[in-house]
Amino acid sequence: MTLHIPFDNSYARLPARMFAALPPTPVAAPSVIAVNDDLARLLHIDPDALRAAPEVLAGNAVPDGAAPLAAAYAGHQFGNWNPQLGDGRAILLGEVIGADGIRRDIQLKGSGPTPFSRGGDGRAGIGPVLREYLVSEAMAAMGVPTTRALAAALTGEHIYRDGRVPGAVLTRVAQSHIRVGTFQFFAARGDTEAVQALTDHVISRHYQGVDGPSGLLTAMMERQAALIAQWMGLGFIHGVMNTDNMSVAGETIDYGPCAFMDVYHPETVFSSIDSYGRYAYANQPQIALWNIAQFATALVTIMPDRDAPIDEFTNIINRFPDIYQAEWLRVFGAKIGIDPTEDDRGLIEHLLSRMAIDGADFTNVFATLGTEAARDQFTDRAAFAEWEARWLARSPDKALMEKANPQVIPRTHLIEAAIQAGQRGDLGPFHQMLKAVTQPFVASEFYSKPPLEDERVLRTFCGT
Repeated sequence: MTLHIPFDNSYARLPARMFAALPPTPVAAPSVIAVNDDLARLLHIDPDALRAAPEVLAGNAVPDGAAPLAAAYAGHQFGNWNPQLGDGRAILLGEVIGADGIRRDIQLKGSGPTPFSRGGDGRAGIGPVLREYLVSEAMAAMGVPTTRALAAALTGEHIYRDGRVPGAVLTRVAQSHIRVGTFQFFAARGDTEAVQALTDHVISRHYQGVDGPSGLLTAMMERQAALIAQWMGLGFIHGVMNTDNMSVAGETIDYGPCAFMDVYHPETVFSSIDSYGRYAYANQPQIALWNIAQFATALVTIMPDRDAPIDEFTNIINRFPDIYQAEWLRVFGAKIGIDPTEDDRGLIEHLLSRMAIDGADFTNVFATLGTEAARDQFTDRAAFAEWEARWLARSPDKALMEKANPQVIPRTHLIEAAIQAGQRGDLGPFHQMLKAVTQPFVASEFYSKPPLEDERVLRTFCGT
């Protein structure tokens, strides 16, 4: 069975200084963990041929038509400028135009060192690979713009992180892997030719019809506002919203120390490296705005007269709060089954406040509103009953709520259990959980349960 991938590689045709062209580094004994059949078919790839090609999924063989490269980018990491980051453990094989007409990257993550590895081994352990596979596919199933998992493979080798763990490679798909940090890399170097080439490429690829840098900034900002509102509506915490982790295509990218809240509280932080809560749940909209401002700063460098664009870009950026608040109201209005007006904002905020006070489970409250199961989430039943009466007076639409509220999310304690089993060679829990989280609107007695007190995971870790 021959594997054919219909590559059409536009990023590789950009100026050569924008990436390092090199193949992935071979591994000892590749074997397949999983293949995403539906996504493969969307990309015009035979899933059975992909399953029969572990050497491609692990980086031992480069398929015909590929143009493997590691992209250059920079970024603000926790607000601190790092002038050179780049794909330190990922190789972009190339691009495919899917059956839906959308161009997507196919990238190997964990495929060995590159010139951007900064002394690292360029590898990934099985844990981060399984986590990203589960969470990204869950996000896709819930309708959130996201990178996707096409496949995962074991390398037959071990790597050393916090101990010795099996190595793995994720085959990741995205509308592109271009980040705010990609623009920053070249803007910081005064390379306006590269910034202009990136701008033209991104407009052609993601925002056809927009007019120049100001149009790109506006369109990108609108996508980010909608994306962050969706995150908030799911209780999702990205955990590392650096500018090198913000996709200009408006997709969720780089699932490192991410997590979904169990007990709701707006100040929740999971990431072990977020010591000061910069990327806490409630801070995500403001951080998105900060990142967008860095994008604008990079775009200004290609404007012939910078003073006027600064004023124009500032006016564009200042629209973000209103755009985001409208998206937030739409998302949370659907979660409580109403077509909301501004007057309903207080109703929603009152519910969230009660959830925080009473330690209610974020997902299960919304999934069960109007039932005894929801009422049982609240220790102050009288206060919740008062809210519930106000809500019922709005005649909530149950069908709308069912579409907006997942019954199953990839809960962190279950992800950790699947990872630990995978490290022992048992992939059964991973496959069982994958089936559940890719049917998120179907209740599951096991996967819908929040963790017990001794099962709670309070810290998550970057997979680098």
